[in-house]
Amino acid sequence: MIYSFTNDYSEVAAPQVMQALAALADRQFSGYGCDDVCERARQAIIARLGVPADVHFLIGGTQANAIMIAGMLRPWDAVIAADSGHINVHETGAIEATGHKVQTVPSHDGKVMASDVDDLMAGLMPEHMIHPAALYVSDSTEEGTIYTKAELTALRQCCDRHHLYLYLDGARLGAALMAAPNDLSLADIARLCDAFYIGGTKNGAMFGEAMVIVNDSLKPYFRYLIKQRGALLAKGFALGAQFEALFTDDLFFKLAGHADAMAQRLAQGLKAAGIGFLNDSPTNQVFPLLTADQKGRLEGYGYEEWGRKGDLAIVRLVCSWATPQAAVDGLLARF
Repeated sequence: MIYSFTNDYSEVAAPQVMQALAALADRQFSGYGCDDVCERARQAIIARLGVPADVHFLIGGTQANAIMIAGMLRPWDAVIAADSGHINVHETGAIEATGHKVQTVPSHDGKVMASDVDDLMAGLMPEHMIHPAALYVSDSTEEGTIYTKAELTALRQCCDRHHLYLYLDGARLGAALMAAPNDLSLADIARLCDAFYIGGTKNGAMFGEAMVIVNDSLKPYFRYLIKQRGALLAKGFALGAQFEALFTDDLFFKLAGHADAMAQRLAQGLKAAGIGFLNDSPTNQVFPLLTADQKGRLEGYGYEEWGRKGDLAIVRLVCSWATPQAAVDGLLARF
């Protein structure tokens, strides 16, 4: 293969993360995240939030979503998500396997609009239907788009009206925060969401996500839930070391900024060649619409086909923290 634009987690880890892990090789630590490395990583994250929060380190995104949502829902509760949402489409029924329903609203280029949540809640019948208790959103979304501060604020207000938790999946939060049009900060997200996670797996970590819990009602006994779900990693320090590295010298943001820049270079080059796009994604995922002939020009490159729009294939191209400009320019040379 010439180069893979299939995803942003094909490389093992950023060099700084690898160095941080290697530095632990001959040391001993307490288990299950109760160590000084994890505590330093927690404090580095909390320092950027501006509000008190609990931070827990988990291994992957599906695990993080399933555990956090389980902590939010009672047996008769459901979680609302866009019909394109990761928990609805790409997590093999992980939420449903816990006995809870994912109730969908229409996707607007991957995003949830407050008006759709209002409409859904207005149509419920007490005790005869499931009771939505949480709203799930992702930033950036599964379609590479991002929420504005106004949109996330409107969702916060909507959740307050309907007594819903607001939970944000941040698998690609770095890409969202570093996107050119973004006007949200980590502090804004902490102020507006009850819980969210900061994705490391897709932004330079070997593995790992940092779950941030802001709402005090969700904090007690969360480690019990992590343990019950098989997610309390004995060698938790391996997670803490990675996030300490990512939140040193703005590495997390620099890596995400590079991924965005490479994807936008790719998008602009394809647009200059007359290629249309599914949407105007400003992040590290772009979705060109290609004819059969144009798709054939991708031979030798890794990519995913996400569906069709009329006679055109919807192709997803993803850049990572490690994507070299030469790989982008090599693909563009075919157009």
